[in-house]
Amino acid sequence: MPSRRELNKAATRQAITDAALALLRSNGPGNFTVEDIADAAGISRRTFFNYFGSTEAAIAAVTFGFLDKALQQFRLRPAGEPFLESARAALVELADPMTVAPLAELYSLGQANPQLSRSELEAWDHCTAQIIAAARERSSGGAGVELDELYLRALAGSVISCGKAAMDVWFARRGGSLTPESLSSLRQLLIDSMSLLGTGFARPDNTPQADTSAATQATIPADTSTATPSPDRH
Repeated sequence: MPSRRELNKAATRQAITDAALALLRSNGPGNFTVEDIADAAGISRRTFFNYFGSTEAAIAAVTFGFLDKALQQFRLRPAGEPFLESARAALVELADPMTVAPLAELYSLGQANPQLSRSELEAWDHCTAQIIAAARERSSGGAGVELDELYLRALAGSVISCGKAAMDVWFARRGGSLTPESLSSLRQLLIDSMSLLGTGFARPDNTPQADTSAATQATIPADTSTATPSPDRH
């Protein structure tokens, strides 16, 4: 269990990101300062800089928050489970569609602002590095089997690209709507994008599909070492 100090730090960090997002909504990008965020969060300027280096970093933390939750679920998956099935299952575990609300809102706001878009890209890049780290952690506990570096980096990059594609499709269809129905649709698109990657982008038919976790499990190969080729490397 986290200590009280860790809980207090997490609460302060959340207060800062909530304040930054609220100011972003009301004032628009570039129209508020570190001092504004600190005042809204009820902290000092010095405390703000203990957590973030800039207003942009505080805003990007909204995306980090969702991605970190997904990574926490990924790390809880069984060590022997195929990599992509773990990624998909991690998203399934985020059952509440409102979990993606801050991510969706920031993505929508960033569509009209290049500076915000850059912050979003940095957040996704951060997640790529975290996926690689999480996969290495899993590999290091598996009888000394190490993942091929090209396989690892290509797969992590593909996971992130599929997540971005899901966000793009959601925005094109829903126009950034933050209704529960729209957010549920975004969550499902994120899950489906992992399923597509897991099946090697087999051409989908036009019939509605139920939960494909069993099919995905059957088609995603287990993580392998350099010596054993993997079908995931197509």
